[in-house]
Amino acid sequence: MDEKISESTTGTTTIGVRVPAELEQLTMLRALAETVTLIADFGIDEVTDIRLALDEIATALMLGAVPGSEVEAGFTYREGAITVQVSGVAATDTALDQGNFGWHIVETLTDTISVAQTPFDATVSGYPTVVVFTWVRGGTINER
Repeated sequence: MDEKISESTTGTTTIGVRVPAELEQLTMLRALAETVTLIADFGIDEVTDIRLALDEIATALMLGAVPGSEVEAGFTYREGAITVQVSGVAATDTALDQGNFGWHIVETLTDTISVAQTPFDATVSGYPTVVVFTWVRGGTINER
């Protein structure tokens, strides 16, 4: 597991972790999400929303992951806003079902969400997939 922390002169902080794409690792991702959001001074309800969105995305990526691959999660925050990026290698190009109830929850809890999946990559035996969502206190990204 790799861990990284950086802070720029703009007051933005990024923290990331890479774990095996196994459901047992969800506890680590949940704990990191909770810790980062609390340090970033989000309220408990906000922390819960962000952690739940991360959990839904990471679970889907882990369930559809290429065996032996990893899931990486990065948290970038500044005052009142956080961007979470979760990436992994999916075994199929349909591993993330954006029509299910869990995805609807994520869309409801976040201000923005995007999914990028590249074509099959033989070097990783799957489809590199990146999900990015933002959560902004009291509004949308465009209001900040």
